[in-house]
Amino acid sequence: METGATPASERRRLNLLWLLVPFAVLGLAIAWLYWANPLSSFNNGAPPVENLTVERTILDQAGLRLLVRAGGSEPMSVAQVQVDAAYWEFTQDPPGLINRGATAWIIVPFPWVLGEAHAVTFVTSTGATFGHEIPVAIATPVVTSGNLVSQAVLGAFVGILPVVVGLMFYPALRGAGPATMNFLLAMTIGLLGFLLVDTIEDAMEFAGESAAIFQGPAMVVLAAAASFLLLMGVSRREGRPTGLALATYIAIGIGLHNLGEGLAIGAAFAAGAAGLGTFLVMGFTLHNITEGIGIAAPILKVRPSLWTFAGLALVAGGPAVIGMWIGSLAYAPHWSALALAVGAGAILQVVIEVGLYLMRSDGRGSSALLSPPVLAGLAAGVGFMYLTAMLVKI
Repeated sequence: METGATPASERRRLNLLWLLVPFAVLGLAIAWLYWANPLSSFNNGAPPVENLTVERTILDQAGLRLLVRAGGSEPMSVAQVQVDAAYWEFTQDPPGLINRGATAWIIVPFPWVLGEAHAVTFVTSTGATFGHEIPVAIATPVVTSGNLVSQAVLGAFVGILPVVVGLMFYPALRGAGPATMNFLLAMTIGLLGFLLVDTIEDAMEFAGESAAIFQGPAMVVLAAAASFLLLMGVSRREGRPTGLALATYIAIGIGLHNLGEGLAIGAAFAAGAAGLGTFLVMGFTLHNITEGIGIAAPILKVRPSLWTFAGLALVAGGPAVIGMWIGSLAYAPHWSALALAVGAGAILQVVIEVGLYLMRSDGRGSSALLSPPVLAGLAAGVGFMYLTAMLVKI
């Protein structure tokens, strides 16, 4: 019996066909591009566009090992390597052409000098040159239990300890009145706002050092937006976060920032550029103490267990240890930029949630943001972070 209506199965086949047609046309267009080679008429003898980025430098007893990534329009070849204006024999692993987006190790048996600066220049088969600076030559750390323990101790001192010290203000702050609560929440927003700006600045700096193929600035913006939207969606599954849930999100945002901070310290160690003395270590510690107070602010009306405080301290400060390990042993600028971008998105989510929580708890809505305690808290948070950041900027 004919009804005149297209059956559902036939409609699905037609939809699939119409879905495949654009891909078929695109495939035919690409095949024609390779077969007909219309670009040959534009060939004026100019060499292909080339780009070479050094992602990692390892100094050991055998000399220099540099991980390079190609980013040109065509596969490229490293023909010569200069170190301090002198040509040196080198080996490449894997050998041959380096395809677009691919990496290769360049091994140079150069007798580097401890504490000296060295300049490396790569010369491609087309004559293009790409420079790389080694500011301070020092043996690259290797994976040993002693190195990992030393970095863990330092990471705990600059990451976990200051958060613990900040959380220790919790008993003294429990009796805070409404004005003090508003001040503390606003101070949390201020310190997170400073961390947001600082994180984005560092992410963009690492993005500028990464290979052009990764489109560093766009990667930072997209990763930060994705992190922000994902965490906003997760936090709103059971309504707006308050109390311990909000403190946990603050700890996560701070932890992701400390991960990027640890990456930077670890990478500086690997590059021989980190002369961290007692003054700088104390500077990092003072810089991070306010983070613990910010985590404690939303839970002053509840009584978390000691294990809860320990967990919050580890979430906020523990990533500094992980960052130092990764940064010193497997550093790459695009990974640092990506980690910091994710941290920036998380911090922005927490800033918004704390701001909304402050307006709800005060009862006056957005007008609470203009009250003297809130304005004073914002200024105190930003001011403290800015002043202590002077101790760690080198």
